[in-house]
Amino acid sequence: MAQIFRPRSVLLLKLIACLVLVLGFALVLVWRVSIAQVPSIDAPVAQLPPFSHKHHVGDVGLDCRFCHASVETSAFAGIPPTSTCMTCHSQIFKDQKILAPVFISFRQEKPLHWIRVHKLPDFVYFNHSIHVAKGVGCSTCHGPVDQMALIWRTQSLEMDWCLNCHRHPENFVRPRERVFDMDWRAPLDQITRGKQLLVDYHIDTRRLLDCSNCHR
Repeated sequence: MAQIFRPRSVLLLKLIACLVLVLGFALVLVWRVSIAQVPSIDAPVAQLPPFSHKHHVGDVGLDCRFCHASVETSAFAGIPPTSTCMTCHSQIFKDQKILAPVFISFRQEKPLHWIRVHKLPDFVYFNHSIHVAKGVGCSTCHGPVDQMALIWRTQSLEMDWCLNCHRHPENFVRPRERVFDMDWRAPLDQITRGKQLLVDYHIDTRRLLDCSNCHR
């Protein structure tokens, strides 16, 4: 049988294949490095100024929506402006040096820089408001923040973890009035109640596994 490609063409094809493999490896490496920048699970993240969810949520009793004001209406839960902090701290602990960055931020009208703890890749779409509306509680994804002096990530936020909920939503949904309740625990008959909530909230389980839900 006659040779289809000349030796020079074969060599060129091999070089192209090697180049594609090298570029593919480089892209994967860059992607993995970008993912690795997300704080690790169960690793508390220090902020400046220091902020304790345990104090503000667990001790003082602030509702999640006091700071994360857009969680019910938009994809992003929202980061509070310094003016929200000053609602209280213009009156209490206003002379504490530890809060100096807050006062400087407010006077200079420059936002504080908070380190992002829960971060998804750019190719993933996530909407807080739809999850809240469908009865997914804050603690389901963020853990017991009312007990965290320093916030940390309690879940992997990887695709398989998300799909576990999308495959069996009846295991996780709760009454809407308990979405922001840090003390909520799934009852013994959670599956039965959850299936009824799926009906009440018009959750179409057939569409929960559509790729377009998260990748748009």
